[in-house]
Amino acid sequence: MEDTLKKQKETVASSAAPEDAVALEEKKKMKWLFQTRTKKSRKPTSQIKLTYYTLFWVFFIGCIMGVLLETVWCLLTSHRLENRVGLVYGPFNPVYGFGAVLMTVALKWLSEKRDLWIFLGSMVIGGGFEYLCSLVMELSFGTVSWEYSGTPLNLDGRTNIMYSFYWGLLGLIWVKELFPRLNALIEKIPKKLGVILTVVLTAFMVFDMLISAMALERQSQRRAGIPASNAVSQFLDENYPDEFLKKIYPNMLVVDELPE
Repeated sequence: MEDTLKKQKETVASSAAPEDAVALEEKKKMKWLFQTRTKKSRKPTSQIKLTYYTLFWVFFIGCIMGVLLETVWCLLTSHRLENRVGLVYGPFNPVYGFGAVLMTVALKWLSEKRDLWIFLGSMVIGGGFEYLCSLVMELSFGTVSWEYSGTPLNLDGRTNIMYSFYWGLLGLIWVKELFPRLNALIEKIPKKLGVILTVVLTAFMVFDMLISAMALERQSQRRAGIPASNAVSQFLDENYPDEFLKKIYPNMLVVDELPE
């Protein structure tokens, strides 16, 4: 009786073994196919062709990601929700949008280098870009949106070593992980729809940046006591008064009013 049961168990085991082996082989094959497809769908940064279409979506998404990033940072450090947009319409901060484009273009040739070189390149580019944005804002509107004069190793209060370090880290993550994933998503947009959206959103972003610049320029004129002398100035005074702009740009500082 025992011999009979033993033979039955061996028969069942021998018949199940091939099925288990087949299932294991199929599982390995599916895993290999998934990894292959994933690698194909995510080209490394060095192999991605940078067209206007791609760079616009990098800019557009970067504008939104920047607002989200600053909002979370403010919440974590200051424990309050604060408006961090850079334009009068929509959740956009073009500093981050142009920064994302600059990082993508400038670091493309470094993307296959060691992580250290990408990090250092991102530090220099990010810190330099932050300095330039602050300088342009001051020269154009007499204001700045950040001021680091009281922080260690700052450069004219426009940037400092800590934020340059963050730029370096962000650039490394962007080049290695975020941009290849983002590009894979962009490529999944139906081409005809993507082109239409690109044209429409380009027109909107140009308008948004233009009207925002005009509103800030008119605000600087009001501070200087210059009255509205034409229909455009009157329109800007009526639709974009100081109270409205204060809500949009709560961190904006007038350079002439800053302590020495």
